[in-house]
Amino acid sequence: MTKIDETAYPLLNQQPSDAEVQNHYTVSPEEWAFIKTLAQTADGRLAAAFHLKLHQRLGRFVDLVDVPNHLLLKVAESVNARRMPTAAALRQYDASATGRRHLAKMRDYIGVRAYDAKAAAWLTTVAEKAAELRSVLPDIINTMLEELAHHRYDLPSFAALDRIAAAAREAVHDRHYGAIEAQLTPELKRTIDGLLDAGDRATTGWHALKRESRKPTNQEARHYLQHVVRLRALAEQMPTPALPIPKHRYFYDVAASLDASELRAQKPIKRYALAVIYIRAQYAHTLDDAGEIFVKMMRALENNATSQLVAHHLEYTERAERLVLQLKDMLEAFVRKGSNKARLTAIEESLDGEPADLITQCTEHLAYAGKNYLPFLLRPYGQQRSILMNCLDLIALKSASDDKVMERMLDVLKRCRSAKAMLLAPEALGIDVDRDLDWMSSRWRKHVVVAAKDDAESVQIHRKYLELAILTQLKDEISTGDVFIPGGNTYDDFREQLVDDATLDRELPAFVEVSGMPATGKDFVKKLKGELVTTSERVDKAFPNLPDARIVDGHIVLSKLKKTPLAEAIGRLDTEISDRMEATTIVDVLVDVTKWLGVDKHFKRLAGTEGRVDDLLRRVVLTLFCYGCNIGPTELARCVKNLSRKQAAWLNLKYVNEETLRRVVNDVINAYYKLELPAYWGSGQSASGDGTKWTMRDNTIMSEFHIRYGGYGGIGYYIVSDTYVALYSRFITCGAYEGHYILDLCQENASDIRPTYLHGDTHAQNYVAFGLAPFLGAKLMPRIRRFKELNLYRPSQKKSYKHIDALFNRSIKWDLIERHCRDILRYAISMKLGRISPSTILRRFNNKSQKNKIHDAMHEMGAAYRTIYLLEYIEDPLMRKAVSAAANKSEAYNHFTKWAFFANDGLIDETIRHEQQKLIRYNHAVANMIMFHNVQQMQRILVELRGEGWEITPEMIEALGPYRTQHINRLGQHTIDTSRSIEALRRDSQIPLSRMLGHQRPGQNRPAWSQSARQNKVLRPK
Repeated sequence: MTKIDETAYPLLNQQPSDAEVQNHYTVSPEEWAFIKTLAQTADGRLAAAFHLKLHQRLGRFVDLVDVPNHLLLKVAESVNARRMPTAAALRQYDASATGRRHLAKMRDYIGVRAYDAKAAAWLTTVAEKAAELRSVLPDIINTMLEELAHHRYDLPSFAALDRIAAAAREAVHDRHYGAIEAQLTPELKRTIDGLLDAGDRATTGWHALKRESRKPTNQEARHYLQHVVRLRALAEQMPTPALPIPKHRYFYDVAASLDASELRAQKPIKRYALAVIYIRAQYAHTLDDAGEIFVKMMRALENNATSQLVAHHLEYTERAERLVLQLKDMLEAFVRKGSNKARLTAIEESLDGEPADLITQCTEHLAYAGKNYLPFLLRPYGQQRSILMNCLDLIALKSASDDKVMERMLDVLKRCRSAKAMLLAPEALGIDVDRDLDWMSSRWRKHVVVAAKDDAESVQIHRKYLELAILTQLKDEISTGDVFIPGGNTYDDFREQLVDDATLDRELPAFVEVSGMPATGKDFVKKLKGELVTTSERVDKAFPNLPDARIVDGHIVLSKLKKTPLAEAIGRLDTEISDRMEATTIVDVLVDVTKWLGVDKHFKRLAGTEGRVDDLLRRVVLTLFCYGCNIGPTELARCVKNLSRKQAAWLNLKYVNEETLRRVVNDVINAYYKLELPAYWGSGQSASGDGTKWTMRDNTIMSEFHIRYGGYGGIGYYIVSDTYVALYSRFITCGAYEGHYILDLCQENASDIRPTYLHGDTHAQNYVAFGLAPFLGAKLMPRIRRFKELNLYRPSQKKSYKHIDALFNRSIKWDLIERHCRDILRYAISMKLGRISPSTILRRFNNKSQKNKIHDAMHEMGAAYRTIYLLEYIEDPLMRKAVSAAANKSEAYNHFTKWAFFANDGLIDETIRHEQQKLIRYNHAVANMIMFHNVQQMQRILVELRGEGWEITPEMIEALGPYRTQHINRLGQHTIDTSRSIEALRRDSQIPLSRMLGHQRPGQNRPAWSQSARQNKVLRPK
């Protein structure tokens, strides 16, 4: 049965606050007048008053004898009752016909309806509708509660709600299972059963389905592509399940959590349905992996060729110097005085070698001049050609635009595969050089298209260079989404995720009302152009009076921000707090916070059956410690008594997915936000995104060599609130562009902290991101390197400025924005409805996207918004300080997460991709929990210090931070004591900090940069 505290089902607070007593247990004069019309006796009136106020609090009538007497006393005191009814009198009233008549009249007074059989039938329909999209029982119950409240019904018992929700979920699931199972032939069912039976093999076919792609070496790529071929043969036999996206994701997680024996134990319709869903989903994943292998192998070819070019330049530096010296001697001979014959003789004498040899050396040198690494591609390409071609055969690329030239080039590649000659006539390949190769750069073209040896006026095609040029272009267009992998996930046609015209028209009015964005292109351009004109004119007028900004050689120069020195008093306060932090272990911190917030309620068996964990709280703490601190199951079993490696890993495999960890993180964030101390550090209106490298082994497909930090690894990308708590985390490859993910916070953040100002490093100043942010209710405010090199765009070509005109480049193409405004709104509404993520759009619409006119329109729109931001950045030094302070908080959080992820030298040793992402989420949860625990203690210490006579100002508190570690022991043997009292935590969380320190409580609606800008220095972990 679902626990009642996991839902929004209203319960009585045993210790109500003064505000709760006033709102829920105080009878108003109007209510008392109504009660007097119901009952004549004092006991009857009090009993009616109890029922009326309790119904307002609980949404239902309850037996009065079950209500704590001290709560009833609050109601009685509000009407100045002289005595309380006895328990027997209350029991008699509830059982009487008079009491039932009173309840009916109270329903009419409140305006609610009794919950009866008709309401139960209606509620069953509501539950089944909710179960179509939700799979966790508390979520279904909460939806039922919302509908009951909306339609003004009494709430039934929680047991009744739980029973209806469970039955509805089971009915919906069985309906989906049955629909899938009905499409399977007996032969396909036998095939699925065969996957679950190992027979004479070491492993089952079900286990083989879960194979992950590793580092794409030639051998690994060849083996993995064979796995894709086998999986394709299996998947193409299976029906395509027609499921809502949330339900598909849930069924996939359930199937992934089951091994062959567990799946075999399920009832047949569930077994076959889960198998079909998993097989189809795994095939889509393998298609993405095949595309990723292709992209990475092409990148590796380019990187290898570039390295060889550098080595070549170093090796032949001496020959290049000789050729330059030869040229110098020839020029000196040429300018020598005398007849032409004498100069020609002097030139001939200056030659150091045969002219033909010198010409050959010059030709070889020019072949590799500059950055021309293309000749170095030929040799390694020969070893990988068949693998790359096989990748393309499997992923069957299609064009995502009306430009079908690359589809024709794929046909050309097929003809090239059977060709033997190196030079071919264009007609033999079906190529029209002028029409089909216009996408090719001049650098490639001079290698691909060469003059025919026997006819100087005709051309031939160098087959290998043509293949490499096409493969390189396909690699780029896969990344930009100009071509897609049919049936894949990441690389599928993203246009299918967009809303259709009917949905767009239906959702547009509500979107316009909420977002404030105009609905037509003409109105949108008018609004945006007006903002740009107003901002540029204001900055131009104020520019002469800006002491820290000047224009030098047509570029803006901003004076460096002066760092606010860390006052001695702040340093003493910080040290004193650190010294007084109560010594503890990281496990005890996790026990305290898990117990206090009850986050163990989110750990439920993914398969949907009731869990059978004897001590769930202890196991949850162990799992958080195991994966959030990178201990690993093997090492955890060594340092915790009576725990095996299998037990340590079991909860993570069977109970935890990314959604579980997201819920845990949200609970911690919401509890943290309710504390008073974080309000001194920020308003919650702004957040900053930044990534940090996590070391990995080089044998996984996610692992890439990081140029800046060196070594193989991936990027943990975090978005941190101005209150220091992290709101979002994601694991991406080192080659991914971090700025593509900053807007995902707007879509995925379900916490109470909802920032509207998003900061980041230079990676966040993407044109399309600037354009999309306002549609998501956000403003992008990144810290920008090489600021003076950026372009500003004029509102119109004729617009000029008195002081800042030199900063502007071309004007915005407003007609392009107006023409594609409806298309942009389609993307915005698709994001709002969760059909497509902002990162998907930003990955597709990067700077290499050449075939999408909507990208060009978004680029122009982003250019306008970015120009507005850059002008404000020039104008407002307070904003610049805020942006810098936000970036510092992100960097400090990165150090803090590394401290928490201390085991195994911070190495992510996991090879399965979704488990790698879970590790980042585990670490995110643990870091936030430690931070929450620290803040509780800091509040207590600040009050203690104030009581001892310390002068503590708001400015001093603002300079502090929660990333404190010196009092926490991470090492040694750990004892999991879940019986620890959390009374101290409860006490510390309720401290009215500002009142006890004599401050005015920091406002939650201040400008996002008003508090953080006063300090540039963020205290690092100690």
